[in-house]
Amino acid sequence: MKTRRFALGMGLGLLFSVLGCDSQKSLPSESNGAKEPTKRPKIALIVKSLANEFFSTMTAGAEKHQVEHQDQYELLVNGIKDERDLSRQVALVDEMVAAGVQAIVIAPADSKALIPALRRAREAGVVVINIDNRLDGQVLADEKLSVPFVGPDNRAGTKKVGEYLASRLKSGDQVAILEGIRTSFNAQQRKLGFEDAVSAAGLKVVSAQSAEWETGLANTITASILQSNPDVKAIMACNDSMALGAIAAIRSAGLTDKVMVVGFDNIQAVQVAMKEGAVLATADQHGDQLAVYGIEYALKLLAEPQANVEDRETPVDLITVESLK
Repeated sequence: MKTRRFALGMGLGLLFSVLGCDSQKSLPSESNGAKEPTKRPKIALIVKSLANEFFSTMTAGAEKHQVEHQDQYELLVNGIKDERDLSRQVALVDEMVAAGVQAIVIAPADSKALIPALRRAREAGVVVINIDNRLDGQVLADEKLSVPFVGPDNRAGTKKVGEYLASRLKSGDQVAILEGIRTSFNAQQRKLGFEDAVSAAGLKVVSAQSAEWETGLANTITASILQSNPDVKAIMACNDSMALGAIAAIRSAGLTDKVMVVGFDNIQAVQVAMKEGAVLATADQHGDQLAVYGIEYALKLLAEPQANVEDRETPVDLITVESLK
C-alpha cells in the first residue's frame, strides 16, 4: 500500500514538473527578447470631389502605394460629393481625428475654411500634410498653425500652357479664362499663370469667370462667352473638367476649328480630346503620385517627429499631343 502511494506521489510530481516547464516556455520574457508587433499608423487621405477624374486618379495612386507598402501603414480614403461641399470636408477632418488616425493628408476644397478643423487635428497630435491646393498663409498665421504644403507651382504650370497657346496666336487675339473656385489658392495661381502668358504675348482677355471646377457650369459659361465674343480665339480652363465643358459648348456652336482649348491636370478624357484635336495642351501635375508624395512625407514625420517641417515642390509638366505619342 505504501509502495502504491509512493509511486502515485512520484507520478503526480513528475506531471506537475512537466506542466510547469511547458507553461514557462510559452510565456514571452525579457531574457528571450520577445516584443509585441509594431502597430501600423493609420493615415487618412481627404480629397475633393471623387466625381472629378483627377481625384479618382489621385486616390487610385494612393491605394496602389498602400498595397505595395501595407506593412508600413493603413489608409483611409475620403472624398466629398462636389467641390463646394466644404461643410462635409470639415466634418471628415473631425471624423478622422475621432477615428484615431495618426496623420491626415488633405487636398482642401477651400484655402481658408478648412484651417480651424486642421488646427483641432494638430492639437490632437495628428500630423497634417496639405496637398494640391495650398492653405492660406495669413489664416495659418492667425491660427498659429504650421502645415507643410506638398504640391506643384500652379502658376508656373499654367504659364507653360498659356505660352504654348500664345505661340499659336498673334498679339491682340481674344481669349477667355475659366477660373476655379476663387477662394482656392490653386485657382488664383492658375489664373495668374494664364495672365502672365497673356500679358507677355499681347493677347486680350475678354472674359474671366468662375466655373467652380465643374464641367456643366463651364459648358454654360463658355456658350455665353462665345455668343458675346464672336472673335474669341481660345478658352483657357484652369482645370481639365472645365476644359471638357468648354469643348462641348464649342462643338455645339460649330466652332471646333476656330476656338482652341487648353486645360490643367492631364486627365484621361482630355488626353483623348487632345488626340482628336479638341484640346491643344494641358499640364500634368502627376495626380496619380500627388497623394503619394504627401503620404510619404507624413510617414517621415511620424518616424522622425523632430525633423524640420518644410514645403515640398512637386513636378508639373506641359502636355501636348506630341507628348502623348
